Formats: sequence, structure tokens, C-alpha cells
Amino acid sequence: MTGRHREGQPYSLVYRRVWDGPARAEAERLSQVWSEWTVFYSLSKRSFYAVASWDSPQLVMVEETTTEAVEERMREAEMNRLLQAAPPQRGGEESPSAEGTAGKRRRGGRAA
Repeated sequence: MTGRHREGQPYSLVYRRVWDGPARAEAERLSQVWSEWTVFYSLSKRSFYAVASWDSPQLVMVEETTTEAVEERMREAEMNRLLQAAPPQRGGEESPSAEGTAGKRRRGGRAA
């Protein structure tokens, strides 16, 4: 048996290759900038993933191939979260006077 892994051979340093180092560094930077998100880079899919850390009934996760696109999707998810949490505005509802007349129905083809 030969080779460097053979028993009795001295320990040797092996070059450690960092795959997609710049993309992984960008994911780390985004995680620091966006405090409510955890961002990571998938080597196998060559995509950025962002997972929201806020309480939600469902997992909030976005996936994109560029940092710009993943940031845009994160903004959209945060806007959706804010819109769902906001109470409904009264401007879109019918006014009480219109509601009162809308509640009255016609009898025999005439307004009551």
C-alpha cells in the first residue's frame, strides 16, 4: 500500500480550496446588513437563499441567483409582512350613510 494516507506516513498539509469564495462572502455580508434574515449561498445550486427570522405561521424563504435579486425579494417579503400586520384603513369602506341605504332593499320594484 502506498500514498500519503498510509499508516506511518507523516502528517502533511493539504491545500484547502474555497469554492465560490466571493459569493459566500456576499451572502455573509447580506446576513450582516439584513439583521432579520439569514442569507447563505448554495454551492450545489449556485443560488442565494434568505430565510426570515421573524415569527410567522409559515417559513419565509427566498431564492435567487444574484444578490440584487435576493435583496429585492427580501424587500417584497418585508412589505407583505407589514401590509398583513397593518389594520385595514377606513377609507376603502363604505360610509355609514351609504351603508344604511345599501341595506334597504326594494319591495315590489320600489325602494322601501
